[in-house]
Amino acid sequence: MSDTTPDVSNLKLKRKSKLLEITFENGEVFNLSCEMLRVHSPSAEVQQHGNPILVTHKKDVNITALEPIGNYGVKIIFDDGHDTGLFSWKILYDMCTHQVEIWERYLARLRAEKGSREPLISMAVQYS
Repeated sequence: MSDTTPDVSNLKLKRKSKLLEITFENGEVFNLSCEMLRVHSPSAEVQQHGNPILVTHKKDVNITALEPIGNYGVKIIFDDGHDTGLFSWKILYDMCTHQVEIWERYLARLRAEKGSREPLISMAVQYS
């Protein structure tokens, strides 16, 4: 790791509040929402070769599992089935230290593209 990116020393999933508490070796502790992690997943599916898609309807998303990837990152598995994002310590640290700006840009893009954070409501079709 570079001098500017500390390693993660602990990850604590807070399912009820839908937060991931991240502790870095330098003593810094941050909380990232599951929604923020999901909509900013570093997966190819979301990032689309440098042209990220707008991920919507994830306000209520949660994390079901965390799988360590070597000593440099974690695979996050979300309850909506998304499981291809590998979050390096650098990606997590950048998200943590810039989360206000990242979130504001996301909300502005949602407004501009008329997107929504609200979960999609599945409608059951009834036949008589």
